[in-house]
Amino acid sequence: MNRPLVIGSRGSALALAQVELLKTALHVEHPALEITVKIITTSGDERSEFSTAYASGAGVKGLFTREIEVALLDGGIDVAVHSCKDLPGLSTEGLSISAVLERADTADVFIGSMGFRELPPAAAIGTSSVRRRRQLLWLRPDLCVRDMRGNVPTRIEKLRADKDMAGIVLARAGLDRLRIDLGDWHVEPLPVLHAVGQGAIALQCRSGDEEVAALLAAVNHAPTYTCIRAERELLRLLNGDCHLPVGVATKLDNGMLSMQTIIFGPEDAPPLNGSACGSADAPEDVAAILFDQINS
Repeated sequence: MNRPLVIGSRGSALALAQVELLKTALHVEHPALEITVKIITTSGDERSEFSTAYASGAGVKGLFTREIEVALLDGGIDVAVHSCKDLPGLSTEGLSISAVLERADTADVFIGSMGFRELPPAAAIGTSSVRRRRQLLWLRPDLCVRDMRGNVPTRIEKLRADKDMAGIVLARAGLDRLRIDLGDWHVEPLPVLHAVGQGAIALQCRSGDEEVAALLAAVNHAPTYTCIRAERELLRLLNGDCHLPVGVATKLDNGMLSMQTIIFGPEDAPPLNGSACGSADAPEDVAAILFDQINS
């Protein structure tokens, strides 16, 4: 490339940590590549807009990616770096996820002063995720799950400051990437299914931009990409957003892809569970089999 590659990203600490992972990977494959980073503020970074969208029932997927995608479509950046779980199931026309970096730990972890199973009845747990809330209450219907927003460090500080809060739930991937020390807290993975794309960093470019796509192909982690293709296809089939409480888990083994899901409907109804397995060469087909199964 005869000019600097322009990477677009949100400006949060976690987003910038993900950009650094991409820059490191690119420089391993392309040592002479010049890279510049453009910080883009999204609607999701504006608290008032975020709250309004969530309260309206419109969902929040897209609020953390829309302005970055616009910059990509307009040519202001060459690559968009996203937390994959923030992307809506339906891809934006003219853009494609060309690659993903190797997936981090997909676990949701409970952070508190005691173990999750040891919490007393009516203990307050903080999370902004509908998926996490529904699974937490499925495991422990006696708990009180409260809405808690903000980036990872902000939520941890809120936990420290609020003596009435027994704990919070966060993604292990974000904690690891930010290298946050939680030595004074009890931390344990929860037996829940993670969000679509959780732990993966999606690298998006303009469809047909073969030069940038080739740069990204060199850092693509193929096993992660296969799993992400299946998960995002299921989300697309479900027409899912953050207000659709869906959890997934995908696994590759000897050329086979296995996929599990849990989907919550009305508050008083039991969740739908399903699993499917098929060739890793056709991850979308595995998602379609799973979708048909849970709708039969």
